[in-house]
Amino acid sequence: MPVLYLVIPCYNEEAVLPETVKQLTEKLRAMQADGLIGPASRMLLVDDGSKDKTWTLIERFSAENTFVSGLKLAHNRGHQNALMAGLMTAKDKADCVISLDADLQDDIGVLDDFMVKFNEGCDVVYGVRNKRETDTFFKRTTAQGFYRFMKALGVDVVYNHADYRLMSRRALEALSEYREVNLFLRGIVPLIGYRSDYVYYDRHERFAGESKYPLKKMISFALDGITSFSVKPLKMISSLGILVSLLSVIGLLYALVSHFCGFTVVGWTAIVSSIWLLGGIQLLCIGVVGGYIGKIYSEVKARPRYRIEALVKHGNPAADQENLQSGEKTEP
Repeated sequence: MPVLYLVIPCYNEEAVLPETVKQLTEKLRAMQADGLIGPASRMLLVDDGSKDKTWTLIERFSAENTFVSGLKLAHNRGHQNALMAGLMTAKDKADCVISLDADLQDDIGVLDDFMVKFNEGCDVVYGVRNKRETDTFFKRTTAQGFYRFMKALGVDVVYNHADYRLMSRRALEALSEYREVNLFLRGIVPLIGYRSDYVYYDRHERFAGESKYPLKKMISFALDGITSFSVKPLKMISSLGILVSLLSVIGLLYALVSHFCGFTVVGWTAIVSSIWLLGGIQLLCIGVVGGYIGKIYSEVKARPRYRIEALVKHGNPAADQENLQSGEKTEP
């Protein structure tokens, strides 16, 4: 039976973690009883530099619950880096890994379906939402617009898929070869190219705590995805520059004809308007180019995506910490 690891990034999840561990423990036991997963299967909770008692709870659960292991990052590195840390930590211990959020808005009832697809030979299985009725009108509209925009830019993303997915060990090995500092896993995973399939589910309401993706982070995440996987915005700037140049030539011809025909009127409205328009376009273009230069800057520095501070597994977290400090690689 395959060994399954559930990788769960956690950031200030003190309110939801007890219920999350409870439900996932019951689910893993049921899957073991049904013969879908092996006895070495675990959940790996990745603490992304939380400021509350998230890590304290993870240590406690790992000491009490054989299904729980934990990974603590030295400081907050963001959801994608925390997820990548968990995936890379679990890949050598598991036959397959399923990533999901700590709030359990993603329906864990379909974990069985993920494993069925895996046993059929799929290396990647995407969890896709049937509908977005639990989202606000604004979030639903912007999210769907984002997926359509990414498709229009030529980025291969799965519509209505977040980070609820299964990956086999082979797929994780392939993922480890992608060295981007600016991670956008929803765009990277489809590039792997192995056999994939979909599992459809309905997303639940968050049962406790607050969303860790406010509007500002959603916009930043969307911009990361766009600039990490498409250069079309740069091509659009070139096209815009050509269009503005043509319009300027037409305007110049019109001004010359008006001058020689004696139809010119002394005024400043048109001049000021054109200056503001062209100035705004130039600033926008410089901003887009600057965004790409910033990406290049981050990639060239090649700083580590994350730094692991502590590892714990069921039984003896203190021993795991000693192994980590002494340089020995300890996997949950």
